[in-house]
Amino acid sequence: MHNITDSTENYLEAIYVMSKKAGSVRSVDIARFLDVTKPSVSVAMRKLREAKYIRMARDGMITLLPEGLKIAKRTYERHVLLRTFLIHLGVDEETADKDACKIEHALSRDSFEALQRHAQEIDLKTPEK
Repeated sequence: MHNITDSTENYLEAIYVMSKKAGSVRSVDIARFLDVTKPSVSVAMRKLREAKYIRMARDGMITLLPEGLKIAKRTYERHVLLRTFLIHLGVDEETADKDACKIEHALSRDSFEALQRHAQEIDLKTPEK
């Protein structure tokens, strides 16, 4: 497996979220969604292609490959749960979203699973973001 950076997780998660909403994703959409430059997206997409996380069609449409999808789903699941917990604790939605994005990359599997168990115990609902 390739070294998975926070940036890799962010790009894959963005592709996943946008593809769920719009069905198709292009580099320009990713730049807008993540508020980054088009050249930054181009470099990232090349790295993601080389790592076999995404496929880019001739028309520029980006699709997650199985390993990329796995990473994207895991990152998104962490984000949604963390965001929900923070909102449940009284943090405003915008701050909760930003903080969840930071925490999702550093959280261990054990801690995430403990949070999941606790969310079930208190019947915390995790709405779609």
